Order: sequence, then C-alpha cells, then structure tokens
Amino acid sequence: MQEINQEIQPKELNQKRAAGYVLADIRPEESFAYGHIPGAVSLPYVNLLDFCKRIGAGGASGKRKYILYCKNGELSASVCRAIQAAQSGKESEKAKESEKSAQRSKAAEYGSVTQAQSDDRGNAQNNGKNDSENDGKSEEGGYELCCLAGGYAAWLKSRLDLLDEGAGETARNIEKSIQKKFHKELFTKFARAINEYDMLQPGDRVAVCISGGKDSMLLAKLFQELKRHNKFSFELVFLCMDPGYSAENREVIERNAKLMDIPLTIFTTDIFENVLHIPKSPCYICARMRRGHLYAKAKELGCNKIALGHHFDDVIETTLMGMLYGGQMQTMMPKLHSTNFPGMELIRPLYLVREKDIVAWRNYNGLSFLQCACKFTEQCSLETNVRESVSKRKKVKSIIADLAKEDPEIEMNIFRSSENVALSTVIAYKDKSGVRHSFLDDYGSGKDSANGSDGNGGEDSE
Repeated sequence: MQEINQEIQPKELNQKRAAGYVLADIRPEESFAYGHIPGAVSLPYVNLLDFCKRIGAGGASGKRKYILYCKNGELSASVCRAIQAAQSGKESEKAKESEKSAQRSKAAEYGSVTQAQSDDRGNAQNNGKNDSENDGKSEEGGYELCCLAGGYAAWLKSRLDLLDEGAGETARNIEKSIQKKFHKELFTKFARAINEYDMLQPGDRVAVCISGGKDSMLLAKLFQELKRHNKFSFELVFLCMDPGYSAENREVIERNAKLMDIPLTIFTTDIFENVLHIPKSPCYICARMRRGHLYAKAKELGCNKIALGHHFDDVIETTLMGMLYGGQMQTMMPKLHSTNFPGMELIRPLYLVREKDIVAWRNYNGLSFLQCACKFTEQCSLETNVRESVSKRKKVKSIIADLAKEDPEIEMNIFRSSENVALSTVIAYKDKSGVRHSFLDDYGSGKDSANGSDGNGGEDSE
C-alpha cells in the first residue's frame, strides 16, 4: 500500500527530490507553460481514476514517488486525501467524499468540471475502490505521495525571499541580459516597433502599465534601457492598478518590481468587487473597466500615452481568432487613439517581440511571476464564455505551432497578411466610420478590373 506523507515546506523540496521524489505540477497545462517550479513535470489533475492510472504507471518520469503541487496547495492536499481514502481499505463512501472534495478544490482554483469529467469520476466510483487501488499501485509496491504546502504561490514567495538577499545584483544582471544576451531578440525589436509605428515622440509622458506578469515587467525594463540611451526627452511612470488583489498576490507583484528595480506607482480600485456579481462575461467587463481606470489615472498623472505588454504572438493569435471564430478580418493594432479619453493614446511596443524570447529571458534570469492575480479566478473560470474564449485562444496557438513546424514562415505570413490587404480582391469591407463597402459598388463601372488580378497573383481567366 502507498504512503501519503504530510505537507512539506518549499525549503524541503531539494531534500525530497534528492531522495527520488518527482515534483509534479497538477495545474492545467497552460498554467504550467506560463511558469512552474524548475524541474517539475506537468501532470494536470482531471479526476481521481485518471490521475491514479498515470502516477501508478510512473507518469512522465517512470518513478513512483511524487510531490504534488497546485496553485495554492488546496487541490494537491485534497488529491492526496482522496487517494489515501480510496486506497486505504476504508469504506467507499469516504473515498467518494474525498474525491468530491478534490473536485471542489479543482473548481475553486481552475473552474468547473466538465460533464465528461464528471462521468469519468462517476464511473470510477461505480467501479469501486479496487479499480483505483490496482491502477494506483505497481507490482513493486505502490507509490509515495506528499504535497507542497501553499503550492506554487508559496514556492514563489520563498524564491523571492532568496533573491531579495542580492536584489541589487539581480537587477543589474537582468539589465545586462537585455543589453547583451537578449539585445537582438528583445531590445532591437522593441526599438524597431517604436520607430516603425511612430509610437514615441519628444515630450511624451508614458504610463507603462504593469500587471505583474512577464510581458509587462519586461516592457518596463526595456523602457528603462531606452531612457538610458537618452536620444530624446520623454518621461515614464510605471503604473500598477490594484483592482482588488489578495494581499498575497499584491505582495508578489510589489516584491518582483523591487527586485527588478521598477519603481511602481500603485493605485487601488474596487473593480473585482464590482464584477463579482455580474452573471455574464465578468472577465470581459473587468478588462474594459481596468482599461478605463488606467487611462483615467494616467491622464491624472499627466501622461498622454499608456503602454501595454501585448507581443507578436498575441497579434497573430488575435488575427487568426477573428477569422476562425469571429468571421472577420482584423488585427491588434500597434497603437490607438482613445475614444473615451481625448488626447490619450495606447501603444504596444512589444508588437514585434516573440513570446518564446520573453520566456527565454525570464528563465535565464530565474524570474517567476503569478499567472493570474485575479482574486476571483474561480468565479471567472466558471463562466462559460470565459472558458470558451481561453479554449479558443489555446487552440489557435496550437494550430499556429503545428503549422510552423512544417513551415517556419507561417507566423510571419499571418502577421504580414494584415499589411498586404488587396481591397480589389475583398468581397466587402468596412471603412473607419463603420460604413460597409461591397465590390459590387464599382463593378458596373469596370473599375474593379483595373489591376486585372484574380486574387492569386495571376490574370483573370475563364
């Protein structure tokens, strides 16, 4: 029979791993991809039977000793209790209740369980605890489990404690990596976007909007590097809005900023509280409200522009999502005039920077960030429209990655497609005023045949 140990603290991780334990991240794959404890393997938790099969068979590593961790420690603890109840020889009702507890923790951290997952869980329970017991144990004598107290958030705080001891040196190393190792991939493309799309002018006062993630933190460091070049005068404000973060999440953002030598200007709103009780699309409404508050605060601080951290991959994914799911051809613009705040502009200086290069820079410097600092992630995740939106973006990201394996030019071709629109080959389009124009408008005059193109680069033919 397997052994379920007590929770361990982040400082005990190295000792356990030296003893042969595999560190297993049971969060969703997208959370793992965004950031994880170095050396961890991804084993997303779906249901008890599925999970027991995977760890019983050795999972991705071929070992049977696991340290489980999730976002905040609750789900991993529940999973351990569920497996203990299912395989300790106790009554099946207790095992079922433990599994329900694990599923409640899963819903609280990452959203509701799908019907298919519920069916799987029901089948596992109906088959009895013996199935779980056989699946979760190997012929050599089963497996050992323990969980990380506080999950990824606790490890992140312990990591920051360590880095705080040499904060000045860490900031210098981060800046040096931008100046040297990642100069071509990050700073050159950042500067090129600013020049190519005319994002910055002498006398500008820019509010660099900090969410606490890798993209906005890098954006801040790139602006600091540009400021050191001193080619023309402009001012920076590193603006972070607290829309109702938990004390823990706000602390992580503040400590990362201090570690990276980014002087934050933080202001507080009650956006999370306001959207909590909105039944439909709370995340969409929250995003709109946050944008409005950022514009208003930036204007109050004398800024004429806000800078956001959207990168190249965001642009091409948005372009393809519009076509596949929105039935429209549009892209994410490098800069925009605000419609509700006259005189204000939005700029996206990471427009040409690849996400893989941002991830490489983050990993090289040993930086870790929270994936989502939203206080009400569980409510947002339960919203069907939000889940579908996340799923669609993930699917599009996967499609692009698969196509790029066959043709490395695919990503750049998607990007350039919005720069090479031939209106004479478009059935209809809307102008800046929203007025729709059809190819039939000029068809009778013969003006449509001026270029003689059939849309494939050749002459029209019958």
